Amino acid sequence: MGEYVKVAKTSEIAPGTVKYVEVQSNPIALFNLNGNFYAIGNTCTHRGGPLAEGLIAGDEVTCPWHGARYKIPTGEVLGPPAPMGVPQYNLRVQGDDIEVEV
Repeated sequence: MGEYVKVAKTSEIAPGTVKYVEVQSNPIALFNLNGNFYAIGNTCTHRGGPLAEGLIAGDEVTCPWHGARYKIPTGEVLGPPAPMGVPQYNLRVQGDDIEVEV
């Protein structure tokens, strides 16, 4: 089991938006979907596009470089050209603090 590291405040990520953070050399995209927070790897598995700069639609994010789609809650790949999903990180909200397990 990893340790939880404070990475952001809930007030920093409005619903329907994303924030990029780096935790112990792990590039992570933090999403707020209707008040629920999720953390997945920020790097697209196709060509390394930054998912935190992608388009959010429902519970999916589309890579801004070549259009690969990922399910935000799980990191699962939903559409090509990405060959596989991205890591999903456990997180918890403690008061106004968002903590990610690494």
